[in-house]
Amino acid sequence: MDTTLSITNSSRLQVSEFILVGLPGIHEWQHWLSLPLALLYILALIANILILITIQHEPSLHQPMYQLLGILAIVDIGLATTIMPKILAILWFDAKAISLHECFAQIYAIHTFMAMESGIFLCMAVDRYVAICYPLQYSSIDNEGFVIKATLSMVLRNGLLTIPLPVLAAQRHYCSRNEIDHCLCSNLGVTSLACDDVTINRVYQLALAWVTLGGDMGLVFASYALIVRSVLRLNSAEATSKALSTCSSHLILIVFFYTAVIVLSVTHLAGRKVPFIPVLFNVLHNVMPPAFNPMVYALRTQELRVGFQRVLGLGENVSRK
Repeated sequence: MDTTLSITNSSRLQVSEFILVGLPGIHEWQHWLSLPLALLYILALIANILILITIQHEPSLHQPMYQLLGILAIVDIGLATTIMPKILAILWFDAKAISLHECFAQIYAIHTFMAMESGIFLCMAVDRYVAICYPLQYSSIDNEGFVIKATLSMVLRNGLLTIPLPVLAAQRHYCSRNEIDHCLCSNLGVTSLACDDVTINRVYQLALAWVTLGGDMGLVFASYALIVRSVLRLNSAEATSKALSTCSSHLILIVFFYTAVIVLSVTHLAGRKVPFIPVLFNVLHNVMPPAFNPMVYALRTQELRVGFQRVLGLGENVSRK
């Protein structure tokens, strides 16, 4: 009877913290990954802050396309900062413990920023659609008011729809295992440790992914299908080239972002044989876009390059050229 009571009591114990063990299967040398990850994080911070300063400093960049790019930079900084300090603390100082509340907060932040990035890409696709398909109405439709309304709608949509994820995770009972085979608090990784049924958690995350990421992706590619159809109707090859060039930077980013989402989903399903691969992909997917998004725009957008050079004190050289 005493044994049964002991077992019953232990089964109702609630763990007080989770342990993020890092990259599963390569714990012995995972610290070597800290240097490239730290460099990516520093690059993401510097590049996105430079984007924000340049857009604020240059009046010629006070346009909806660049204002949305500035919002994307803020989202990228938030996404990278949500995970990278903790990951580096794990790799450098072996600080693997994380409280339940901190873990649930990280779940909320990761999914909110990820959905925000997808939503901003959708807003940018709409901006390009209006600019190319309705150029005469562009200034009246796509103005500062549009940017404010679009941004607020994305913040409300993603902020509210993501709330049930950490709430449902917090309602689960964690009575025995507390080690997460990951560098960050992923919703599925955390809820897999629960002692009770987590079906509703998995169903809601799947539904959320389809509504936000899936819905955005469908609308983005529908916008570009309409853009391509409109561009192909142009009689001038020069006009066609110019129209497509205004979309090239954005198109590269969205293809990279959504391809990474699909690859991440596939590797997660096939990750049982080599478990560190989906974990590594998940980490890279949260830090690589913030690092490389500004570089793509800087390399392919002349106005932004000129703005960078002026902010960095190279304005005289630019004017001479």
